[in-house]
Amino acid sequence: MTSTELVQDHHRRRTAVIYVRQSTGHQVLSNVESRKMQRAMYQHARQLGWVDAQIEIVETDTGTSGQSTVGRDGYKDLLARVALGQIGIVLSYESARLSRNCTDWYPLLDLCAYTQCLIADRDGVYDPASPNGRLLLGMKGILSEIELHTLRGRLIAGIQNKARRGDLALALPAGLIRQEDGRAVKDPDVHTQQSILLTFQLFLEHKSASKVVRHLRERGLRLPRRHRNEQTVWRVPTVAAVLSILRNPAYAGAFVYGKTRTLRTPGTRPQQRRRAQNEWSIVVKDRYPAYVSWETFERIQALIHDNRAEYDHNRTRGVPREGAALLHGIVYCGECGHKMVVQYKGGTRYLCNYHRLQMQSPVCQWLPADPIDQWVIRSFFEALSPAELNLYERAMRSRRDQRVEMDRAQQRELQRLRYEVHLARRQYDRVDPDNRLVAAELERRWEAALHTLREAEQHFEHVRKEQDKVIALALPRDLRASFQSLGQSMPYLWKQQGLTRAQRKALLRCLIEKVVVHRKRSDCVHIRIVWRGDATSEQDLQVSVGSLHALTGFEQMEAKILKLEATGKSDEDIARLLTEQGFRSPQRPTLLPSTVKTIRLRHQRIHRYGGPRPRHVPGFLTVPQLAQTLGVKPHWIYHLIDRGIITVKREKDTKMYLFPDRPKLVNDLRRLRTGTMDRVSA
Repeated sequence: MTSTELVQDHHRRRTAVIYVRQSTGHQVLSNVESRKMQRAMYQHARQLGWVDAQIEIVETDTGTSGQSTVGRDGYKDLLARVALGQIGIVLSYESARLSRNCTDWYPLLDLCAYTQCLIADRDGVYDPASPNGRLLLGMKGILSEIELHTLRGRLIAGIQNKARRGDLALALPAGLIRQEDGRAVKDPDVHTQQSILLTFQLFLEHKSASKVVRHLRERGLRLPRRHRNEQTVWRVPTVAAVLSILRNPAYAGAFVYGKTRTLRTPGTRPQQRRRAQNEWSIVVKDRYPAYVSWETFERIQALIHDNRAEYDHNRTRGVPREGAALLHGIVYCGECGHKMVVQYKGGTRYLCNYHRLQMQSPVCQWLPADPIDQWVIRSFFEALSPAELNLYERAMRSRRDQRVEMDRAQQRELQRLRYEVHLARRQYDRVDPDNRLVAAELERRWEAALHTLREAEQHFEHVRKEQDKVIALALPRDLRASFQSLGQSMPYLWKQQGLTRAQRKALLRCLIEKVVVHRKRSDCVHIRIVWRGDATSEQDLQVSVGSLHALTGFEQMEAKILKLEATGKSDEDIARLLTEQGFRSPQRPTLLPSTVKTIRLRHQRIHRYGGPRPRHVPGFLTVPQLAQTLGVKPHWIYHLIDRGIITVKREKDTKMYLFPDRPKLVNDLRRLRTGTMDRVSA
């Protein structure tokens, strides 16, 4: 059946729609001939018998991919009009213009078959309601979809082949520019080069991107960034800007392709996610002029990854922070092997809650942090004792080098701002004075550049004065000798105010890889330190408990206390003897006399070694007698004695507080009660 025989009068009474589409905006601008050929289907519709008034061109989807119907409002409107029976024929230059997805192609065929709408391309006219027409149109739809994958695969293969050689012209970051011959070179602007180098140097020194940002902002320095038009602009430092510089392998001279992957979730837009360094598709080293070596770049990536405070993961340690717990990020549970978190509740302690978070099971274990930290610090000092370092001179030398580099960076910043002022002035001088609109705008730019320059000069001068206030300490010879032996002077330096908690934690991490703790008994914790280089140190540490019965060997200690008490030993003597045998109180490393007394009184063993206390002492008042005279509770007097507000000595023999029976003392105590006196001495 010919094309003319397929077209009937009821088709011609309806509208003929010509669908025009190009996939990208670049094709719209460059592939002009393709658009002309698609619009030429207008003549084909006239040859099939449609008049000009019934021919309509739909090209609202120009610049949109045919992979799906997302964003193709013209195609959706076309489907609606076909379903309403308003269209007699749909014309396109080829089936790929209508759809490159069979999921979208077959609904169009079903609607056209139901409403008796024809489909035409440059090869002919087809009736979707007939078996032959549906077969041909189905094959064309399949070929269009396969063609899309073929074209994409061919393009991707060409890009990847070029990327393997390192010749793919990817966008370069600030500090690198591409010449006309395709070679990448460093930006000739020295200020840009030195700013990027300074960023790497500061991170290697401070080990934190946030500290680098704080350091740059305090000194009023900016970072170079690549603008969309490939021009270098100077922005206020942010953590994201610093990390983008530190993570860019181009600064290490490497060409990298495939650093990200696309994640597609139903109902949302595709999202780009950064791949791990070992998952990068193509890495070609020594392709660009390097600012840092590849080894330094890998060390920086390890530091950035290590700084992430992922307490629930075992691979990162987190950056040292100012918390009281010195082992946060490097302490692990000996029960399950997971990393422990820090809890500042009821004192500082390490808590293993991994299974509670994942499976809602009870907490694995929690341990007091202070005794564990103290033992680790002592072990750290012992391990550090052989080291001979001149800590002070190294710190001052580093500070001087850093200040020199900061001064250079500030001078380069001022030089750049002065150039912008001169450039704005030259532009203003060259403008025609009669062109008032342009002259006013150039004058405003000149004034803004001058204002920025003055602010920078004032800020840099303020920073210089603040730095001049820090005077290097002239160490005496004996103190310098103590600094030369770091192992001996470290315990002293550790207690100084100038060493922050974050710095203490950083020092511990220099030698310690991790600390594994395990509660063997209620009052005993086993600690294992894994040093750098896989050497280990182990120790069973006694920790505090909440009750006497939680102590190991409590029954044995109780029996010894009762046995010694029966021989007439005092609480102090019993505590001293049992401490020497390794017994202790629940909250102390030694056995306290108060603990002995508590156990003794539980068994109704009462001591009166000094004899009964006298009820009346001539010339003196006891605390109950004085309280009765003042009309107060005895507890009030005892409380003020403990606070040091009432000064009185305890009588040696009777262990009693005796006050001289004098009216003046009684009056002073009454004035103390009313608030007219601050202290009373007996």
